[in-house]
Amino acid sequence: MSMIVDRRELDFVLFELLDVAALLEHPRFAAYDRSAIGQMLDTAQKIAEDKFLPIAAEVDANEPKFVNGKVEMPGGTREALRAYAEAGFFALPFPEEIGGLQAPWFLHTAIGGMFSCANTAVTNYAFLTIAAANLLNAFGSDALKSTFLPPMLEGRWFGTMCLSEPHAGSSLGDIRTTATKGEDDLYRIRGSKMWISGGEQEVSKNIVHMVLAKIPGGPAGTKGISLFLVPKRLVSEDGAAGPLNQIALAGLNHKMGQRGTTNCLLNFGEAGDCLGYLIGEPHRGIEYMFHMMNEARIGVGHASVMAGLGGYLYSAGYARTRAQGRPVDRKNPTGPQVPIIEHADVRRMLMAQKAAVEGAQALCFYCATLVDELAVCEGEERRGWLSAMLGLLTPVVKSWPSEHCLEANKWAIQILGGYGYTRDYPVERYYRDNRLNHIHEGTFGIQGMDLLGRKVAGDRGETLMRFAGQMREAAIQAAEIGLGEDAKALAASIDDLLGATQNLLECRDSAQRLANATIYLDAFGHIIIGWMWLRQAIVATKALAAGGLCPVERAFYEGKLLTCRYFNRHELPLARGRLALSGSLDRTCLDAPGAMFGDAAI
Repeated sequence: MSMIVDRRELDFVLFELLDVAALLEHPRFAAYDRSAIGQMLDTAQKIAEDKFLPIAAEVDANEPKFVNGKVEMPGGTREALRAYAEAGFFALPFPEEIGGLQAPWFLHTAIGGMFSCANTAVTNYAFLTIAAANLLNAFGSDALKSTFLPPMLEGRWFGTMCLSEPHAGSSLGDIRTTATKGEDDLYRIRGSKMWISGGEQEVSKNIVHMVLAKIPGGPAGTKGISLFLVPKRLVSEDGAAGPLNQIALAGLNHKMGQRGTTNCLLNFGEAGDCLGYLIGEPHRGIEYMFHMMNEARIGVGHASVMAGLGGYLYSAGYARTRAQGRPVDRKNPTGPQVPIIEHADVRRMLMAQKAAVEGAQALCFYCATLVDELAVCEGEERRGWLSAMLGLLTPVVKSWPSEHCLEANKWAIQILGGYGYTRDYPVERYYRDNRLNHIHEGTFGIQGMDLLGRKVAGDRGETLMRFAGQMREAAIQAAEIGLGEDAKALAASIDDLLGATQNLLECRDSAQRLANATIYLDAFGHIIIGWMWLRQAIVATKALAAGGLCPVERAFYEGKLLTCRYFNRHELPLARGRLALSGSLDRTCLDAPGAMFGDAAI
């Protein structure tokens, strides 16, 4: 059994729940049928299990070091990423005309997920490079694309995103990095960037930084931010990486997880001209960067799922083989001990993991298919709806897994007991790695403000109302095939969601409204995951009714029904309480004075 992927679950979500076969009929994806997808997944699984998984503990224990101005890191990182590049996975989701393999986004997501589960720290280099290349392809000039895209898609040059600064953090309107235009039409970049994952390493021959900076004289705040491509090494006319571009590594940050990924403080232009290329138009940097960030938010959500999956698969295997204790109704001390999976509370913890991981994975792939539909859709009205739907779900697909699949990792540790807290087993590493996803690409609070303040309030709940109708259709369908209790639970939660939303939108005090954004987001996510579980239960019910299943397949579908029931009884009710609180426009946290938390001096 694989410890990085459940291929039966993957087939279920893609081909039974989401029917990606219909997407594959479009000419854009003509090279990909189910057989081809299976072969690519086989290749990815083998590389992930042979090259990435074996070094996961090593790169965690021997994190990068700053030695004589350079980064030293375990040699296995280079070998693993070379294998990833040779398989063509850097180029996987890009159009054929620029050297890509033009694979559907859902396949890119599935393949990336295997590598993330095997070794998220090393996979981050590829993840960031693909995101940076996608940004460049969307907004860069033809000259920039012809120079920088080929080596990025071949995995020879890596990419980063440089947003935060030491004093500003997530408050991008306060960044101080400047970009001054020279007579040669290039810009001189000067400033410092903090928390830059992959910002320095000796694996790739060049690093392509996507840097947010302000052109002097531009508007204040985020409206004055522009986007620049700033290479670690300047590029000659023949496309070769040449001299260094005055980007200095000021230090490495050492985080609790994902330790194999360099995380850097970079100084641009402190000892000479650091040259950058403007991407797109001036002062539209935030708009462009959100193209990369939104993609990254879906990716971070899926990385959270895969960390949760890793813990779930390991703890489930452990529970089946670890003998300890006896059944509560058979306390004979001379009798044999039983595997801990026989204890109801262990099954509860496994069920909690399964519900979070498989529910969130379905949501991630659903969003991936929306990306694919947008790529092939021709009707403007349909494109508008798909875009609005993806926008509504993006803060949820990033934040719900990073909260609740992290909770799943907690249960995995608990199942192993004292062993779970030791580095002899991988579950504590999965937890530490996953904890970073809670802050990557925007904190839970930022996602809440995005959902409530922009996505829901932006069109006065119009997209939400239409989406609610889509969820209600699933509830009606479920009730018709015998899933009445589950359908009723979802329908009641939708009613609560719409009621709370109306109260929040009617509040003219934006501070009071947004003070409730995070708990609103969490409840919103619970309802969407409930919808995902109801849809899975519908598919499972129909498969069981059709008959002709072997015992293993029957158990698979029955497990779907039981997990749907678990989610509706144990988890979905939590959403209703949170919606009641947020809908009441509670001011407790807003009114709490800073002084009550102690002296400001640290």
